[in-house]
Amino acid sequence: MITVLIVDDQPLQRFGFRILLESNEDTEVVGEAGNGLEAVRQTVALRPDVVLMDVRMPGLDGIEATRRIVADGGRSHILILTTFDLDEYVHAALRAGASGFLLKDAYPEELLAGIRAVAAGDAVIAPALTRRLLDTFATHFGDAATDGRSADPRLDTLTDREREILVAIGRGWTNREIAERLVLSESTVKTHVGRVLAKIGARDRVQAVIFAYDLGLTRPHQPG
Repeated sequence: MITVLIVDDQPLQRFGFRILLESNEDTEVVGEAGNGLEAVRQTVALRPDVVLMDVRMPGLDGIEATRRIVADGGRSHILILTTFDLDEYVHAALRAGASGFLLKDAYPEELLAGIRAVAAGDAVIAPALTRRLLDTFATHFGDAATDGRSADPRLDTLTDREREILVAIGRGWTNREIAERLVLSESTVKTHVGRVLAKIGARDRVQAVIFAYDLGLTRPHQPG
């Protein structure tokens, strides 16, 4: 059973999510919060598997709430719910440790699949959408994506193949695309991806993409 904390400042929105999740056999709503501060408190107290986190809320917003929850070191994974076109700070939430995001008007099956993925430790954002997101907000990364920043000691722990895999992840390639372009089996790619995430300390694929961008291994609109 996947336990979920719903965070949204709109009661009707929370009610809708609760109805959906409680009608599903493998999800259980363990709490609700109407703002970021309450979200942090309830996450500490309830330790849900997944926190459905709104971005724009009064007081403590979803970004700072995500940062505090992740910093606490608990087991909960954060799934950001956003309107995307309006929430220009979503990339900051991903940097803060969120495992991905979904649109608030996602189909019920998409939301449920996203919750399951996050609970399993995977990222919700599809590789192509990740690339679009980071390209859209590329100007917010400033001078981070420069070759001079690529001397991170974590890169030294990667083999040549693993570094190649990291670059491919940063470009938004799926495991299948990586396998085809590097002439590897998908199972081998999956193993390499897991090792890369572990070595660079990334919680999921989304964090690996951000890591690659920060170190200049991948740049916006870089051709595949």
